Amino acid sequence: MQFGLLYECQRPFKGTEIDWNKLYKETLAQCELADQVGFDNLWFVEHHFLTGFSGSPSQDAIFGALSRITKQIRIGYGVCILPYHHPVRVAERVALLDQLTDGRIEVGTGRSNAYEQTGLGIDPRDTRSLWDESITMLPKIWTADEFEWEGKHWSVPKRRVLPKPYQQPHPNLYLACTSPDSFRLAAKKGIGVLSSASYAVNVLADLVQIYREELKNAEPVGEFITDFWGNNVHAFCDDDDEYAKDLAAESMKTFFGPDKPYIQGRINAYEELLDAWGGIPDHLQADFGRWLRQSDEQHKELAKEVGVSLDSGPGAARAAFAQLDGKTLSDRGVIIAGNPESCIKTCQMYEDIGVNQVMLIMQTETIPHDKVMGSIEKFGKEVIPAVKEYAASASMAD
Repeated sequence: MQFGLLYECQRPFKGTEIDWNKLYKETLAQCELADQVGFDNLWFVEHHFLTGFSGSPSQDAIFGALSRITKQIRIGYGVCILPYHHPVRVAERVALLDQLTDGRIEVGTGRSNAYEQTGLGIDPRDTRSLWDESITMLPKIWTADEFEWEGKHWSVPKRRVLPKPYQQPHPNLYLACTSPDSFRLAAKKGIGVLSSASYAVNVLADLVQIYREELKNAEPVGEFITDFWGNNVHAFCDDDDEYAKDLAAESMKTFFGPDKPYIQGRINAYEELLDAWGGIPDHLQADFGRWLRQSDEQHKELAKEVGVSLDSGPGAARAAFAQLDGKTLSDRGVIIAGNPESCIKTCQMYEDIGVNQVMLIMQTETIPHDKVMGSIEKFGKEVIPAVKEYAASASMAD
């Protein structure tokens, strides 16, 4: 199994005030360290307008910097939002960066969300067909001496598109996925999955199986099939096991807070998260029932403190979400956190269900830069070697 770092580019903020200069310098320092200690991938999102949640609107700029300060680690779009860009421009930019990095670029793709789409003048109803046409064009642009196209959204007269990628015939392609339908779509296209939701390992195992079964009937858009499942997971490693688990849990719950994009306006968001994380743990069942009944003054007071509305099921789900503890989340594999031994144990769970890479989210508004650096170093020196040794032993046993 491989190890990646996924960057939204988050730091603490007040109102709309963010120290952008510090953010990007810290990010580059973390990436340079990850390269030195043995991580396999760096992934950067593309988001627009999301103050505080993401400061990564232009991956190409930071990839140019990374091409000069890293030597081995692969660098991935996680993801490039295809409906925002002309496919020829995407192909050119990817190929140029692939040349600069001696073939270290990975190309994740996606469609984003209505808030960002409308801000850029894109009709959300068009994004599926825009993505589909673009993902079909990209491998053809990279592999054709002269390329021409007449489609629904784009028309390209015969042209030589330059440069060509360093990787031949072309870089790997992926799709950001959040549901079984998107996992199946990725499989049908013969491209890899970048799972952009957090799951308990027992839930995730069934989803990985769906993808692998569907992949048998792939009609690849490119010259080859990319059989790959990368999974987003919040992570933090420290010698203090309880502290690390609690900090990672706080980081993830802040990431999915009610004011965050992808949560705002989604009335069933917390029910869906709880299902993905394996449901209500036994030690919270009694409390969950009280939330639903709204009959306990103590719970009403606690609800007020955590900003939970008790007038419906979603409020109860949010209350249970707020109470989920780091140990439970770690035991289920929803987070990879704790001391090195705990992190190794959880990573082995991912290895056992066939996940190809854990894409670790460490840099958030909750975790300070120096703590992120310490966690990256511990993963590199203690966790990654042990997990790779475990995988090698399991492979030999098979």
